[in-house]
Amino acid sequence: MTLLPTLAELNTWRAAQSGPVVFVPTMGALHEGHLQLMRDARQIAGEGGKVIVSIFVNPLQFGPKEDFAKYPRELEADAAKCASVGVDAIFAPEAADMYPPDRSVMVLETKLSTGLCGASRPGHFDGVGTVVLKLFNLVQPHTAVFGKKDYQQLAIIRRVVRDLNVPVQIVGSETVREEDGLAMSSRNRYLAPEQRAQAPAIRRSLLHVRRRWLAGERNAAVLIQAYQTELQTHASLGVVDYIACVDRDTLEPLTEVDSNALLATAVFFDRTRLIDNLELDGTL
Repeated sequence: MTLLPTLAELNTWRAAQSGPVVFVPTMGALHEGHLQLMRDARQIAGEGGKVIVSIFVNPLQFGPKEDFAKYPRELEADAAKCASVGVDAIFAPEAADMYPPDRSVMVLETKLSTGLCGASRPGHFDGVGTVVLKLFNLVQPHTAVFGKKDYQQLAIIRRVVRDLNVPVQIVGSETVREEDGLAMSSRNRYLAPEQRAQAPAIRRSLLHVRRRWLAGERNAAVLIQAYQTELQTHASLGVVDYIACVDRDTLEPLTEVDSNALLATAVFFDRTRLIDNLELDGTL
């Protein structure tokens, strides 16, 4: 596996590739969820292709109350994990190489980013869109793999690719979970034991709503209330940031819940914010 810490080294590596290149962008602190994205990428690339991962803690997507400096940086351990699942190269640039001091251009998304996580994290998805477009321009992948756990991010990246005619195929990979159903996240490490014991109620509450929907309930307000009641019953330490029932493509709120619905939520346990979602007609 090759470590590429500079733009020049990335350019040299990319110029030497003749087969499919599949890309997995990350901010590091890798866990099993990230590794599954890489396994999916490896399968897409096939024997004749290459898988490249970026590890870059992007300052543009951190808000003023989010501690960019404390985000875990574990490049050596992350590199070993990447190698174990067949990654061919890691692009790990410095922020100074990605963002000139006089930069004045960003990607601005004006529809999909206004609700859900975007409502409480203004500017976050502009930072995500900007860095992903830059990485696409630099890596020039044929395909990029993103997790469905951050469904809003996945929808926004698909919109960036569509609206700006970026020649990259976007693949959404299913959320990887702990044995008790909690979505894997680098943030899980910050949960106190009692919080960690209650956190799987997020997934169980989503599944409770799905059962109500499968039984015939179509009123979004009723389903949202069912989620809140179920979560409050089993996770007294959790504080709901949002719970929404939206169209999977437009992320617009639904009144009547159809088969293209996504139930999406964010829950705080003290200062740790966990996200999860469920495609109501999807596989579990």
